[in-house]
Amino acid sequence: MMKIIAVVGATATGKSGLSVKLAKALDGEIISGDSAQVYRGMDIGTAKIRGDEMQGIPHHLIDILDIEEPFSAGLFAELGAKAAEDIVSRGKLPIIAGGTGLYVDALTGKSRLSPTADSDPAVRNELMEKARVEGAQSLHAYLASIDPAAASEIHPNNVKRVARAIEIFLVTGKTKTELNSTYTAESPYDRLLLLLDCPDRELLYDRIEERVDIMLEEGLEAEAYSLWQRGLGNTPTASAAIGYKELFPYFEGQISFAEAVAQIKQATRNYAKRQITYFKRMEGSYPIDIRQGKDTVYKTALDKCFEFLEK
Repeated sequence: MMKIIAVVGATATGKSGLSVKLAKALDGEIISGDSAQVYRGMDIGTAKIRGDEMQGIPHHLIDILDIEEPFSAGLFAELGAKAAEDIVSRGKLPIIAGGTGLYVDALTGKSRLSPTADSDPAVRNELMEKARVEGAQSLHAYLASIDPAAASEIHPNNVKRVARAIEIFLVTGKTKTELNSTYTAESPYDRLLLLLDCPDRELLYDRIEERVDIMLEEGLEAEAYSLWQRGLGNTPTASAAIGYKELFPYFEGQISFAEAVAQIKQATRNYAKRQITYFKRMEGSYPIDIRQGKDTVYKTALDKCFEFLEK
């Protein structure tokens, strides 16, 4: 089995920095496991690693799509597998760095994603119209009535994913959860999950708020405005990215800038809670408390990596 290391954790826990350090020490290359960093132009709001921060370490699956193009866990698994094979073919170690747990699982989990279920654009359009007329919460409640497990994993505001999960049931007669649970192709990877954890939630939320403030200082408003003018709000996947969609009502004159910023911070905190829940359910995750400080976190992670690679 191909050995692969994944550095996961909630937003603002230091995944990118640690991954670079590990890659330098272990002769590795990094695969981004982030659902939004694949998009060109979405830089500040996704905390995309800059060229100088990469320190010469190759990074894969960053800036590979335009915002109009859809992206999914299935596509990530496909592209991530190709990247991992390429990295290994050159004698390097693949290291995934990212906070989208579903993507990491799609590529490295023991039970891979189910094959793409049949789709029906007419059904999907009807569901999207239902969300427009009755609201996103109504559509999410409908999903919860037929597939509670999927509803618990999909945020009510992610209308496209909610509609897709319902569509699967209406078209196939089986829920998304049922389809995923019955497809158990073995993963070709032997993975180590390093989970950067911050048990002190208030500290984590402070880090999140500080990160948002830094993003704003670096020009998030201008970046989001440019993307909004290019139609980001109508894109199939990129429009779901936190840090951008919360600013759109401000650009439309519906809320104040302060309200938009407060919504970004609240949405990011909520997302961090969902990330923590997901990662703690992932099999075999090794938690590392980031309150120990960067040096101790790095040493702990590196020791665990050596142990993993030598077995």
